[in-house]
Amino acid sequence: MSIEPLSWGRGSTSHDVGLQSEGSGAPGAQHWSAPARSANLEAVRTALTNDGSLGAVITGGRGVGKSSLARAAVSDLGADVWSLQLRSGPAGANTPYGCLSFLLARLPQAYMGSPTAILRGITSLIRSDAAGRRCIITLDTTGSIDDMSAGVLLNILLTGTAKIIAVAPKISDLPADFHWLLTDRRLTEVRLSNLNELQTRQVLLSLLGHRVSASLVTTYHRMVGGNPLLLKALVTEQRLSGNLVLSDSVWTLRDKVVLDGAASLDDIVRSRWSRETPETREVIEMLSCARRVELSRLTAVYRAEVVADMEDAGLLEIDDSDHRWVSLREKYIGDVVRSWISIARRRELRTALLAGTEPDPAGMTVEELMAFAAWTHECEAELSPALALAAAEAAVQLFDPRFALAYADMLKRTDQEWVPAQRQKAGAYLQLDLPVQALAALDDISQPELDSLGAEEYARVIAAKARVMLWHPEQAGKVPALLAEARQRLDGAANDAAWPHPAVAAANRVALSEFEYRAFVGDYAAMIPDLEAAADAARNPDTAYRMQSAVILMTALALTGREMDALSLMRQLGGQITDASHVVGLREQFTREAYLVLLVAGQWRRCIDLLGPHGNGAYDHLPYRSAATELAAGLAYVYSGRGEAALDPLISAVAQLELQPLQSALRCAYAATALAHAQTGNAAQARKFLAKLQRTPGTSGFTTESIIEFCALVAGRWLGDSEAVAGLKQSSRRTMAAGLYTVAGISLLAATVNGSDADFRLLEDIADRRQGPLAEIARLVAVGTRTKDAKTLLAAGEIAATLELDTVEARCMALAVDFARQDGDSISARTAQARLDILAATVANLPIVPSSGSPLLTARERQIARLAGRGASNRDIALEMGVSVRTVEGHLYQVFTKLGVTSRGDLTGLV
Repeated sequence: MSIEPLSWGRGSTSHDVGLQSEGSGAPGAQHWSAPARSANLEAVRTALTNDGSLGAVITGGRGVGKSSLARAAVSDLGADVWSLQLRSGPAGANTPYGCLSFLLARLPQAYMGSPTAILRGITSLIRSDAAGRRCIITLDTTGSIDDMSAGVLLNILLTGTAKIIAVAPKISDLPADFHWLLTDRRLTEVRLSNLNELQTRQVLLSLLGHRVSASLVTTYHRMVGGNPLLLKALVTEQRLSGNLVLSDSVWTLRDKVVLDGAASLDDIVRSRWSRETPETREVIEMLSCARRVELSRLTAVYRAEVVADMEDAGLLEIDDSDHRWVSLREKYIGDVVRSWISIARRRELRTALLAGTEPDPAGMTVEELMAFAAWTHECEAELSPALALAAAEAAVQLFDPRFALAYADMLKRTDQEWVPAQRQKAGAYLQLDLPVQALAALDDISQPELDSLGAEEYARVIAAKARVMLWHPEQAGKVPALLAEARQRLDGAANDAAWPHPAVAAANRVALSEFEYRAFVGDYAAMIPDLEAAADAARNPDTAYRMQSAVILMTALALTGREMDALSLMRQLGGQITDASHVVGLREQFTREAYLVLLVAGQWRRCIDLLGPHGNGAYDHLPYRSAATELAAGLAYVYSGRGEAALDPLISAVAQLELQPLQSALRCAYAATALAHAQTGNAAQARKFLAKLQRTPGTSGFTTESIIEFCALVAGRWLGDSEAVAGLKQSSRRTMAAGLYTVAGISLLAATVNGSDADFRLLEDIADRRQGPLAEIARLVAVGTRTKDAKTLLAAGEIAATLELDTVEARCMALAVDFARQDGDSISARTAQARLDILAATVANLPIVPSSGSPLLTARERQIARLAGRGASNRDIALEMGVSVRTVEGHLYQVFTKLGVTSRGDLTGLV
């Protein structure tokens, strides 16, 4: 398939003139982009079918799908429409009847005597060809139309012979006569722009036919800027290269997108490249290699006028930061041009920009470090040891482990940065779920090398080793001894010094490792006093130690029943993160732990908000980070009971993680997906993912293991597995004994859908040791179920509704229906039944169905009940719904019986 080249200025022209058949040319291959243009398609269709309209004009930049939309609009009108396609190219303005030449050739000689005769002949020929059918003319104008063609077309429109869809980059490209038709609203303009990210997703779904991962959508959208033509080319190239793969019915990326050898995109870029000046090309080359450059540095190398002209032409974008970073507006151009540039040319450009001085890594952001390191690596030049180490650290921080390993491997054992580089290698291997290799990287540091390290670096190595050993079950128990040995070495110097002495900082780093170890094994309750002391600013001036300890404290409070205290601390820390931005990894640690705090506090909506985009940098949406984000979103949905909403991100996360393992994330994804399927009533799929979980070995920390166990057991409970219920109760007793009342309460609430009085007394006891609305829900459910009090359960349901916990609310309402009817409380019964009726529309699989209640309202009964509650008569309802009055009466009888009401007035507020 050939792809029509684009111009830099979005207005390049095709050299084809004449009739374009329905199936010819590359634009026909773009018909798949129509699903994202439904609103535009409806506007064009309306313009073609309204009696007072002469048609539509579709405008927009090259490649946005104008011709595709025109064809889709004509196709939707069906076989009763006769379509005539015209095209006017660059030479059209100088050729009389240029776009109508093929019709002119069919006219008998008798019509060739005058323009009037030609006009009549062409009009007659079109009517003859249409044979009584409506005629739609599609005019694709990539150049001006000659006056003779314009006159004929205007006559055809005004005589009602045909309607038109004119396709043009902008209105000024159309004949002047079309302008007054637009002014008089006889023609409708439909402007197309590039796709937004949601539309890109719709197009990819249409093209590929299966789910697509979020990382795929984001990566492709940013690379091509939402241009459908380029998106199609990119998809084609990536499928051919094997980087775009179908994994368990989800399309995802195997690795980063590399456009080297992408023939279709290469042709597009070369066509545009050929029309630019040498200076412009050189700036493009520079930005292709460097990714982005400070405006002051760029204008020091190239003339400011060139840069300004390129910005005006839409080639460059300059951000609003203090550095005024300049980059190519369309990222795919840089990827393609970079593949053309020789190693020697890359080095030449690098030398020109750097002017003989390498930047100081201490003054660079992580994104700048990654871009500079990538450029240097592509030049096959050597990074200085300091820059290589800084780039490796940045790559680990940005969740790009393969690049981290590449940069760390650049360091030689004789470099003083070699030991810190081994730490970064270990971190990268852990991200790749390769703990054996991570431990080997640290074990490669000899004892003499370890003894020669300064206090701070020694403490960092010990911390890294302790973290890696946690992922080895046979090594985890040795971590306390390792930390004790480190403390013994450091305590002597630390006791005789004060902050900011390196020995004190090193001792704090080891103390923090001990907190991390205790968190990993779940010893949260016992370490809260020590964490509170470490997080006290008055007692601890070490910002990194204090803030990281506070983040762990936040989680400890949340898990031990002090959810409101944890949320308060989270808000406090959130306001201090920016001031501690120099602490490597602090923001990522805070975000991860804040998510957990919100999740166990029932604040799942805020979990979703927390996962929103954190910036526009390319490194924010790497495949590894995308998989983790989609998994976190899916977990938030399943904890809220929204299995249907959870499936899309979870299935996408599973597909990515099966290709690119990420510590224990795959096991977590399997468990959460099993629960999501169970919540939707799909038992077969739920069991499939539970089986996958059982077959997948792995080790993880306490919080992750708790989530995996909870999801797996609750999925089993939904499937009717009595052993799963027993497992939830056992988990609750175990965590309660450890002082983790929040974890215990969540497990026991899930286990007691059909619990005993003893279970509910225990649930009430646990709830009394907790804080916040989720604890109050558990308490009210326990009391209300044990005492069979409908009003108490209604109160629990109201709180659940404020947290949007639909399955918990449904549980409360179902029980309230039974208990209220047993007590003869018709008002509570009606209220609970109405709430349950509404919830049935969103909760696919109710946790409890009322045993004494009537069936829930059907969709039609609900519609009739709403109209009746508003005061509509039976006859009015029948007319509006198109049914008989007797049918309305029958449905109302069912509604009154189900809801326990006796009059229309009682329906108000119930449905």
